[in-house]
This record gives sequence, C-alpha cells and structure tokens, in this order.
Amino acid sequence: MTDTTANRVPVQAEKTAFAVLIAVSFCHMLNDIMQSMLAAIYPMLKADYGLDFWQIGLLTMAFQVTASLLQPAIGLTTDKKPMPYSLPVGMGSTFIGLLLLATAANYSLLLVGAMFVGLGSAIFHPESSRVARLASGGRYGLAQAVFQVGGNAGTAIGPLLAAFIVVPRGQTSVAWFSLAALLGMIVLGRVSAWYAAYRQRAASRPAPAKTLTLPKGKVAMSLAILVSLVFAKNVYMAGISSYYTFFLIEKFGVTVQQSQILLFVFLGSVAAGTVLGGLVGDRIGSKTVIWFSILGVLPFTLALPYANFFWTPVLTVAIGLILASAFPQIVVFAQELLPGRVGMVAGMFFGFAFGLGGLGAAVLGIVADSQGIEFVYKICSYLPLLGLLTVFLPNLKKAG
Repeated sequence: MTDTTANRVPVQAEKTAFAVLIAVSFCHMLNDIMQSMLAAIYPMLKADYGLDFWQIGLLTMAFQVTASLLQPAIGLTTDKKPMPYSLPVGMGSTFIGLLLLATAANYSLLLVGAMFVGLGSAIFHPESSRVARLASGGRYGLAQAVFQVGGNAGTAIGPLLAAFIVVPRGQTSVAWFSLAALLGMIVLGRVSAWYAAYRQRAASRPAPAKTLTLPKGKVAMSLAILVSLVFAKNVYMAGISSYYTFFLIEKFGVTVQQSQILLFVFLGSVAAGTVLGGLVGDRIGSKTVIWFSILGVLPFTLALPYANFFWTPVLTVAIGLILASAFPQIVVFAQELLPGRVGMVAGMFFGFAFGLGGLGAAVLGIVADSQGIEFVYKICSYLPLLGLLTVFLPNLKKAG
C-alpha cells in the first residue's frame, strides 16, 4: 500500500474513463486560454481607455477575487450538494464575460466582464476536479495530471492567441473567443450527463466516509504545509513565466523571439512534468513525489542565476519537469486528508493557493524594479527550501 491509498471506501471497481478525463482536460485548456487572455490584452486596454496602472490592478483584483477566493466556498457548497450541471453554467459565465470585454463601452463594463470570467473559472475548477477524480478508476494522480495539463496548455496558448489575433484586430475580436466558451459549454454538457449518471449508479453504494482519520490539528497543519508548498511552487513558476523573457534579454542579449521560444520550451517541460508526476505518484505514493519534486529541484534553481546561455534552458527544462510533478500529488494528498471534500480541496489549491502565488509574483515585480531581474532569480532559487516542511506531513498509510 502506498502513502495515498488509505481511507478509501471499498466500492465496485470501475475502469478509468479516459474520454471523460480528456474532455475535462480539454475544457480546462479552453477555460485557462480565456482567463489568461485578460492579462495579455491589458496593454491594449490601457491604451484604448486611457487607464492608469491602478485601474489595471483593479481589473486584476476583480478577476482574482472571483476566480480565486470564491473557489473554496463553491467547492465546499458542491461537496454538500453536488451540482453536475453547474459545469456548463460556469462556462456560460465565461461566455458572458468575454462578450462584455469585447463590447464594453466604458471601464465599469470591463470590470463586470472580468468578474464574469473569474466567476466562470471559480465554478469550473472544483466540480471538474471532482469529475476527474470520479473518472480516475482509482488512478487519482494520473487523473489530476491529465486534468491539470489542459490548464497548463491553456495558460501557454492564451497569450499567443491574444498577441496574434486580439492585438492586431482590436478589442472586438475578443468576441471570437466566446465561441470557445460555447464549445466548452457543449462538451461540459456531455460531461455533466456522465457525472449525473455516475451519481445515480453510486447511489446504491456506501457513501464515502467524511470522518477524519487524523486529529483535526494534524490535518490543519498538514493542509497549511501543502498550501505553503504550492505557494512556493507557484511563486517560482510565476516568476519564470512572467520575467524569464526579460531575464534572457537582459543577461544574454537574445531577441524577443528567441526569448519567447525558450519560454515555450520551459512551459512544455511543465506540462510533461505534470503528467509524469501523476503517473509516478500512483505507483510510489504522493509524499515521495512531493519530497523529490520540491527539494530535488533545489540544485537546479540555485545554479540557474549563475548559468551561461547554454545551460540556462537546460536547467529550466529540468526545473519545469521536476517542480511541476508535485502539484497533482499535492492535490491527491490533500483529498486523502479530507475525505469526501474533493470540491473544497480543489477550490483551495486551484483558487486560493494560486491567488497567493500571484500576489507573490507581483511582489517579485516590485523587487525587480528596484534590484533587477537577476536579483529576483537569486531570491527565488531558495524557495524550494520550503520543501523541508514535507518532513512534517503524515504518512497516510499508517493512519488508517
């Protein structure tokens, strides 16, 4: 038994529903394409509406408050009362938000549009993460990895689409992406039908136990550690994603195009690491993967600020592969800590923890303005030391 196999209620074995996993991963990609596009069109909105930087910040806050902070509350609500058909409703909120962003005649409507996009994301993540777990057939790490890799792809593709479609054609072209939201609603309608049928089949089975198998204090401490690990990972990842091109241009004098190619190499390694983490974790246990991922990446992050041009992309690929492998297993580990609270866990880690990471990345931007990009990378190189907190995580196979 691995360290993540305890406390599962014996139920009739089901095969992994790969069609459902691919569907929710595809919709995760669509969702994250649309939400990442908002930040990508900020320069255009700033110029067209004559916005100040505080107004840009308010747009981000309007999105983040709905997308990040509402997710745990929505997840907790759907844990108590599952809502299979909330998935297409959430994508419908994104659809409305994109149309508002495309046609807004004033700043107030831009704020409303950002909030609708954020609300759609807040509804989507907890329930789709639950669907991924139900479709896993017991391969929880793999299911979370397949689900999350769609989001990784969407985050990478969104700014590219904004650069090549929205920026040259103007604000109204954002409306074309509402078609992606419409496609997502159709696909999620089918997923919701599968989800509802699954719940009917499961109605005759024993309900999953929701009682904690560890003391509440131990569970709370473990969740705090997991949130800290995700915070460290997200700050580092956001630091590379946001400032890597500037780092390469400043340190090595590469062209913008070369820096973008290297950024996409890094993002590709992140996607690959996410899948590998899910696959390996199902075999050797979540805690082992978390140990390896967060601490194992430390030599590479410490070396990166001092590497030459040849070794820099090599190191970032290793960092992407290793660091990204932790997240599927962190989610699985948290779901085992809080049995029966899949939605709340998903909301906590996809929403709240990501929001904290975004705030950390914003602080790094302030540091970069005053001390330079290379100094930021030197600071970030020590973030994986938080992985030492993993020693305080319980061994779940001894808890049952």
